[in-house]
Amino acid sequence: MELKNVKAIVTGGAQGMGRCFAEQLLAAGAQVAVGDVDEAKLAELPEGIHRRRLDVSDEADVAGFVHWAGEVMGGLNVLVNNAGIIRDGLLVRKSRSSGEITKMGADQLRAVLEVNLVGATFMARDFAEHLVTHGEGGVIVNISSIARHGSRGQTNYVAAKAALAANTVTWMREFAPFGIRVGAVAPGMIETPMTQGMNQAARDRLVGTIPVGRIGDPKDIWRAVQFIIECDFFTGRTIDVDGGSSMG
Repeated sequence: MELKNVKAIVTGGAQGMGRCFAEQLLAAGAQVAVGDVDEAKLAELPEGIHRRRLDVSDEADVAGFVHWAGEVMGGLNVLVNNAGIIRDGLLVRKSRSSGEITKMGADQLRAVLEVNLVGATFMARDFAEHLVTHGEGGVIVNISSIARHGSRGQTNYVAAKAALAANTVTWMREFAPFGIRVGAVAPGMIETPMTQGMNQAARDRLVGTIPVGRIGDPKDIWRAVQFIIECDFFTGRTIDVDGGSSMG
């Protein structure tokens, strides 16, 4: 699919990687509708990007957003399933000083699963329904993570991102008869406000674990998203874009 013909939804697109995806699509001549819970950040998006508040964990909100996006762009053919949150913590932790034992709370577990997995599933379902109803093909790009291979202190996040990678295969098989391809990108450590705020010593230690010797840029991930959209022979796979860190 040529980018100039794309009519895309980008979830979690008001900042970070999602904003990069939306801006790159717009620059290539695509139409883009961004959904995010942060209305202040939505207002800062460049002119030409359609935007509306979206809570992907809210089933009715997702249905309304997909319908709206299809109306304002005159159809849909790409979904970038990017929205996600992090609520890190050990599943069980014992304090070295006091000996106190704490557990990951139910709310901490459910919040991440509701947004990163259930929300992504709502989006894929309603997007695919729109395409099937209108007899149109398209592409779903799920944003997973190299954490899907296992990451200490991220039980909730790992579960969601591993499931999203597995569902990339499931949805590929289910949606292929309708001309819908499904792929995923699993980013490694990417430049964000969090990594930019790290002290230099911690940042240097982190970079030392990445074979290419640097933290990734959102545009590194965009190039993988672009490949999936443009390559009509690609479906059902997850691409790790992590500078080689998951190989160590």
